[in-house]
Amino acid sequence: MTLRADNIYRFYRAGDEETLAVQGVSLEIERGEVVTLSGPSGSGKSTLMACLAGTDEPSGGTVWVEGARMSGRTEAARAALRARHIGTMAQSGNLFAHLTLIDNLRLTRHIGGGTGSIADLLGELGIADRAKAWPNELSGGELARASLAVALVNDPAVLLADEPTGELDEATEARLLTLVRSRAAAGCAILIASHSPAVRSAGDRALLLDDGRLIA
Repeated sequence: MTLRADNIYRFYRAGDEETLAVQGVSLEIERGEVVTLSGPSGSGKSTLMACLAGTDEPSGGTVWVEGARMSGRTEAARAALRARHIGTMAQSGNLFAHLTLIDNLRLTRHIGGGTGSIADLLGELGIADRAKAWPNELSGGELARASLAVALVNDPAVLLADEPTGELDEATEARLLTLVRSRAAAGCAILIASHSPAVRSAGDRALLLDDGRLIA
């Protein structure tokens, strides 16, 4: 499996209070698959995505990416695995505000050790003419595609996208989903957490999370 989670739990304590954000989640995603993850607000989607990406450490269970254990390792080891194998995407937050788009991509590629052409990637995403733009100069649709470019610049085995189309109009959302599907066709394993019906219909499989548990 390209991405696998075995019996993931994540809980938080504040004094005597304990919150179970993710409860016993197991899943597997293969290369070429687009899997969607939905559920009501507060169901644990973002927490689960963070555990899968290695930006948060599960309280129990194990995450594997490309055959390597992600969880239970140091933060530095998780960061190295993430840089090499996982692209993460959100509607906002992928770009450093003080760097142009192309410099954001150069920095991300340097960290992850990628070798692909940034110009070709920007051309594929239709934003080659915005390479020298600052993030605050990009439109909503351009920002979404720029965020996808940052996630894909190291040609990751796995793409994790958390509400990537939440602020987009229908036409821009449809274009972004077409780009995501083309990346899956090239062999990327993709998990998208979203409330959007259009995103769910674009997936090969749909997962439903409720109160921290996968119920479908």
